[in-house]
Amino acid sequence: MRLAADFPSTTRDDWRALALGVLRKSGVESDSPEAVLGADTCDGVRVAPLYDAGDLPELRAPRVSHRGWDVRQRHAVPDNEAVLADLENGVTSLWLAVPVEDLARTLDGVHLDLAPVVLEAGERTAEAAEVLLGLGAPVRGNLGAGLGDDAVELALRCSAGHPGLRAIVVDGLPYHDAGGGDAQELGCSLAVGVAHLRALTAAGLPVEAALGQLEFRYAATADQFATIAKLRAARLLWARVAEVCGGQGVQLQHAVTSSAMMTARDPYVNMLRTTLACFAAGVGGADAVTVLPFDAAMGAPDAFARRIARNTQALLLEESGVGRVADPAGGSWYVERRTADLAARAWAWFQEIEAAGGVQAAGELVAGRIAETRARRDDDIAHRRFPITGVSEFPDPRERPLRPSSTPPEGVRYARPYEELRDLADAQPERPRVFLATIGPVAAHTARASFAANLFHAGGLETVLSGQGTDPEEIARAFTASGAAVACLCSTDKLYGEHATAVARALRRAGARRIWLAGKGTHEGVDAHLYAGCDALDVLRTTFDDLGVAR
Repeated sequence: MRLAADFPSTTRDDWRALALGVLRKSGVESDSPEAVLGADTCDGVRVAPLYDAGDLPELRAPRVSHRGWDVRQRHAVPDNEAVLADLENGVTSLWLAVPVEDLARTLDGVHLDLAPVVLEAGERTAEAAEVLLGLGAPVRGNLGAGLGDDAVELALRCSAGHPGLRAIVVDGLPYHDAGGGDAQELGCSLAVGVAHLRALTAAGLPVEAALGQLEFRYAATADQFATIAKLRAARLLWARVAEVCGGQGVQLQHAVTSSAMMTARDPYVNMLRTTLACFAAGVGGADAVTVLPFDAAMGAPDAFARRIARNTQALLLEESGVGRVADPAGGSWYVERRTADLAARAWAWFQEIEAAGGVQAAGELVAGRIAETRARRDDDIAHRRFPITGVSEFPDPRERPLRPSSTPPEGVRYARPYEELRDLADAQPERPRVFLATIGPVAAHTARASFAANLFHAGGLETVLSGQGTDPEEIARAFTASGAAVACLCSTDKLYGEHATAVARALRRAGARRIWLAGKGTHEGVDAHLYAGCDALDVLRTTFDDLGVAR
């Protein structure tokens, strides 16, 4: 029985005709709905509004052979009790960034033959490796060596005598955390991986053994399809590298929820972000996943945040069953096409790096390209085309920080510019405020008053409404009583035409230093405008200056 038998068949041309009709009714003149409705990611990968079987690429990502994933919790504070609590409650491996001198104490009581350990010790990697290997038990995991961290010597040692232990982590997080896009993260990781392969094979390690010493680490974001495509593209690209080198290495992937997407304000929303990122990492085929605790943007997490982080993974694995299907996104027209397009973009970037002499010689090229991507994203954040829930959109004006920040993570955080303004507003003896001149009845001014309030609240500014009415003098008296020095007119275009100029003049006489208007109409006395797509950060910074708050 065919359930769709009674429905008429449709084609892409049918969709295009219907889409063009809707667009023209909306005043958009175009012969290509794909051009109007499609969008580019920050590093130039085109996302179309519609996909069909014709979009399936010839070359697809290798299917993952495993189901489920390793639940890997990160610890940067030497806390043995916290480590044991994690292992007793669902965590299956450890990622330790603790000082070398505290490593043995942190692992006291841990069954190293059961719980793999991944080290992060930077320049002290060799020291940390000696401590770990000297604990007297078979060790599994990864020593965490990077380029220049005694990687070759450690890889030779692991290959010869520690079959469950790898030596090298190819870490894409620094490129992501610096503001790079997915294609840049992938291309840079390929270049780093190839640099390791060259060094290992030059030291006499066979290609297959060299491939087996590498583990790749990538960021997982709340953009679930971007993350799924990135992990699948990474496997596709590395399979190509291995093939060219004469091997068949399968990329071992460790996905970490993005620290750049985390917020210090309204941090509980981070639970939703990390859930989406973890889901995407699992669907994308990650071998291990680390969920950052929701309070990670404020420094070392507490026990509650660590418990929520590990339970997020437990819920997805055990209750939702995300890990029961291998490569569930495989065959999706959209995911397969996006994977292939991202892989092509990343491969081209990898080739640029190689042409410049490899990742170690191409530092300026990499930094410059990532800076360009970061600038594009920063512009989207400022204009709220890249919304941040609880920060740039729907902020809670009564919120107080969860706790003072201790040592927040380095690198880009998308919410930081707004949060710095929130912190500045909180630090004032009296919260800075903006007066909303709500012209006309509630039904007329509510939409734009809510829009304006949401924008000003994103910077920690208080808003005071004038109430209903159109009398300029009455609105001016309410402005004076509010104690504000900046005003914003809020109403409909029709009522603006009748009253905006008179109200603006009355507010100016009452001492308003700047008068905004929520909308785009031109009216005498109005200094500037708020509207969807305006530079919200510039509006907020200008308002702070007008209110005499030093930044």
